[in-house]
Amino acid sequence: MTEPPRILCLGAMLWDMIGHSALRLGPGGDVPGRITRQPGGVALNVALALARHGLRPAMLSAVGRDAPGAALIAEAQRHGVETRWLWRDGGLPTDSYLAIESPDELVAAIADARALEAAGSAILAPLRDGRLGDHARPWRGTLVIDGNLTAELLAGIARDPCLTGATLRIVPASPEKAARLRPLLAHPRATFHLNRAE
Repeated sequence: MTEPPRILCLGAMLWDMIGHSALRLGPGGDVPGRITRQPGGVALNVALALARHGLRPAMLSAVGRDAPGAALIAEAQRHGVETRWLWRDGGLPTDSYLAIESPDELVAAIADARALEAAGSAILAPLRDGRLGDHARPWRGTLVIDGNLTAELLAGIARDPCLTGATLRIVPASPEKAARLRPLLAHPRATFHLNRAE
């Protein structure tokens, strides 16, 4: 039996679609550029960074049972991120993020996180059903939590008895989403990693 992971990254795991132009863009702009696709989502970005530093993080997220989802999982595994505890039971497509960038700024972005939002607390099942831990034997390690989770789920995490052995590392994801994390402010084992706007 393999040893349970000591780092779990909980939150968004999706495809980033980034359109970049060397020309400035205004409303209605139609310019040449490059479009790339890469693994993304705050939680997955953290997991990938940890894996690059020789650690062995695992993901808790929602990924669709579709070709983009299979490709995303394969890419995460290729970079050293464990994916066996993902929630894949929904009928929704794999989440995605679309951004348009000009030379010096983000022009616009849309995050489609329907699968993650629909999964809700189901993504925490491995911490509750004995696969990683449960109420009697809480999982012990570092849990990275991103602000893409729903406010309801974040409030539940703040008081979840299955997480009493976890150290929480909170990454808001954006100033707008930072407000969702209010229930975790008083958590005795939570550390927030913020930029100025957040």
